[in-house]
Amino acid sequence: QVQLSESGGGLVQAGGSLSLSCEASGRIFRLVSQGWYRQAPGTQRELVASVTAGGNIDYVDSVKGRFTISRDRATNTVYLQMNSLKPEDTAVYYCNARIYYDTRNWGEFWGRGTQVTVSS
Repeated sequence: QVQLSESGGGLVQAGGSLSLSCEASGRIFRLVSQGWYRQAPGTQRELVASVTAGGNIDYVDSVKGRFTISRDRATNTVYLQMNSLKPEDTAVYYCNARIYYDTRNWGEFWGRGTQVTVSS
C-alpha cells in the first residue's frame, strides 16, 4: 500500500501565496514521478506541475512563473509553492504519484485533495 499525505492549502487573497506538501509513504520501490493536479467545480482535473525521478519539471502554462514544484528525495515529499495567486487558481488540489512498488509493478496514486481558495 502507498499513502499520499497532503498538507497546506486554505484561503488567501489575490496576490498572496500558499504552499502545499505531499509525502508518499508505504511500499515504495522507486518513484517515477510526483505532481499536483487541480479541479475546479464543473471542470476536468488538470495537471498543474510535475517532477520526474530524473528531475524533469513540467508546468501548465497558466502557472508558469508563479508556481514552483520541488521535492525532497529523502522523504519522498513533493512541494508546490504558489505565489501571485489569482482567483482562477481556486480549486481542489490533488497530489499524484506514479510509483513502482516492486521491480515490475507500478501504480498511480492520489491524495485526498486540499482546497485552495483565492478571493478577489
